Amino acid sequence: MIELQGLEKRFGSFVAVHDVSLQVERGEVLGFLGPNGAGKSTTMKMVAGFLRPTRGRAAICGADVVADPVAAKRHLGYLPEGAPCYPDMTAAGFLSFIARIRGFDGAEAMRRIGLAVERTQLSSVLHQPIETLSKGFKRRVGLAQALLHDPDVLILDEPTDGLDPNQKHEVRELIRSMAAAKAIVISTHILEEVDAVCSRAVVIAQGRILVDETPQALAARAIDHNAVRIRLAAAPGAALLDALRADAAVARVEQPEPMLVTVMPVNGQAIADRVGALLVGHGAVVRELSVEQGRLDDVFRAITRPRDANAPESSLPASSFSVQ
Repeated sequence: MIELQGLEKRFGSFVAVHDVSLQVERGEVLGFLGPNGAGKSTTMKMVAGFLRPTRGRAAICGADVVADPVAAKRHLGYLPEGAPCYPDMTAAGFLSFIARIRGFDGAEAMRRIGLAVERTQLSSVLHQPIETLSKGFKRRVGLAQALLHDPDVLILDEPTDGLDPNQKHEVRELIRSMAAAKAIVISTHILEEVDAVCSRAVVIAQGRILVDETPQALAARAIDHNAVRIRLAAAPGAALLDALRADAAVARVEQPEPMLVTVMPVNGQAIADRVGALLVGHGAVVRELSVEQGRLDDVFRAITRPRDANAPESSLPASSFSVQ
């Protein structure tokens, strides 16, 4: 549905995007992640046909966005960064304008506008000038125009930017409801959004793709993935601590508080059963036990942080930094 081959964008001597290649299939929701200035928006603008690549190719449903832009854009719904709209138009007038551009009129235009308004919950502000709307409502008007023609491909740049928690939940539910029938790319800096709606995560930094895998696999890169945290009724004895440290699957044992123990696994393997057996065997009274799944924000920082010879060791294993 989306195909990028060696995509590159230069602005003078500055390389904003370098050799980006990926494919997105129907049914995938791809989270496009990266720090500010990583090249996310520039890449999306090239895919959407708003910027011409310096090198490489982008295609939507087989149509080259440079050689055959009208065919490509028939399949595309695009929500740009900032959701630019004509500020003096009402939301209803703007969506009517978009419907005409997309080739709809009469009852069909009204049907499509009505569905887009329902999906984005815009009915309360339809007849207000867009310039008077809150940031969240402006964002929803932008989302409505992207959905109006029911495209095969959606490219959404920060779709929940400016929305309150309830509105974010509604937009995420909308994305989930459409996911099976479309290819969707979401550029976001909100890592919980990736965990909530994405089936795949691509991390880009300095214009290059560093990681392309599932959100679950990305979280599993965290140094504390599958770590076991135990709160005991009494401080553990030396014999229990020694037994935990001696287990071949245990990388190290930390004791941040007298009755709190964290057992870190080797290479993120599951060790809860082994730790549990040792606790039982030493008669330990456990108040709480939890298994860490790994935090996306920790992984994201470790992957995208500029490397420095004098910097402390990363919280990820060295193998985590191989370019995919």
